Amino acid sequence: MAATTDIRTFSQEEVKALVADIGEKPYRAKQLWEWLWMKRAHSFDAMSDLPKAFRAQLAERTVLRPLVIAEEQVSKDGTVKCAFKTFDGHVVEGVLIPSPKRLTACISSQIGCSLTCSFCATGKLKRIRNLEAAEIVDQVVLLDQLAHKYHKQGLTNIVYMGMGEPLLNYANTMRSAERISAEDGLGMGARRLTVSTAGIAKMIRKLADDGARFNLALSLHATTDAKRDRIMPINEENSLAELKDALRYYTRVSRRDVTFEYILLRGFNDSMQDAQELVRYASDVHAKVNLIEYNPIDDGGFGRTDTKDAEAFQQHLERKGIITRIRRSRGRDIDAACGQLANKNRPAEKEGERVMK
Repeated sequence: MAATTDIRTFSQEEVKALVADIGEKPYRAKQLWEWLWMKRAHSFDAMSDLPKAFRAQLAERTVLRPLVIAEEQVSKDGTVKCAFKTFDGHVVEGVLIPSPKRLTACISSQIGCSLTCSFCATGKLKRIRNLEAAEIVDQVVLLDQLAHKYHKQGLTNIVYMGMGEPLLNYANTMRSAERISAEDGLGMGARRLTVSTAGIAKMIRKLADDGARFNLALSLHATTDAKRDRIMPINEENSLAELKDALRYYTRVSRRDVTFEYILLRGFNDSMQDAQELVRYASDVHAKVNLIEYNPIDDGGFGRTDTKDAEAFQQHLERKGIITRIRRSRGRDIDAACGQLANKNRPAEKEGERVMK
């Protein structure tokens, strides 16, 4: 019977046990671990300093199931959107975002999404499955390669802001972040990672209890339950009051600040009253604010706030002591901007996962 267990799901102790069971010397476990996580090998054949017989045994007992790039789309502003193909034929997207001081990988945690946020194209896709930790790491590896290809330097930052809700794939999100930041992994440093959540109060508390070392961002987008319920159904079970309590617990235990992501939707959440309410809410948890330009999606039903109004909104927050910046859209022409990932690519169409036309 062919092996079906991906070796990258093994812990370090399980790798050591496997090596011992095969009959190899203990130091081979360290070599194997380094090939898996530091040297970024995507096949056993690539592990050139391991004995051929040992590699054959590994291939008999386990598998390696890396993501592969099925399609690249390059925006006029240098943003690169990738369609990644999984071993079981699904498609998930990730984005390389260049800016003057950063090269950021925007990565996905799930194939599709179950949250149905009304302003987000991904929310119109069905959730197919969680991504494994190694599949999340693979996105970083492949986007780093593209960073070198297109921009002649490596990634500086990683954001879990692509497809899916990271805290609904908690174990794989945590393990992938550990493997990305570990010295015996990609070694990128936890402070360069940001995990963005739509807001699941109990899981935010768990992040604090589990000692998460990455940055946390909350997709807020409204400061009243009535408004947030309309655009984010998850708010019905995670009210703003519950989220505030969880965030205050998180900042107290972790000693880390949080960032609010706030998409400006014309005529819905961009008034001066909204700004005043956002000041009060952000002040209660000492949060910074990223104001995000709305990017049009099929059947979205919203419009973009005028630049002048967005700047006035920002200035009001800053006058009240809230660190605020406007995050400009990038990659909009290839549907790679915030909220636009909807598998509009040829591989997804071929696999029947291109839902939005």
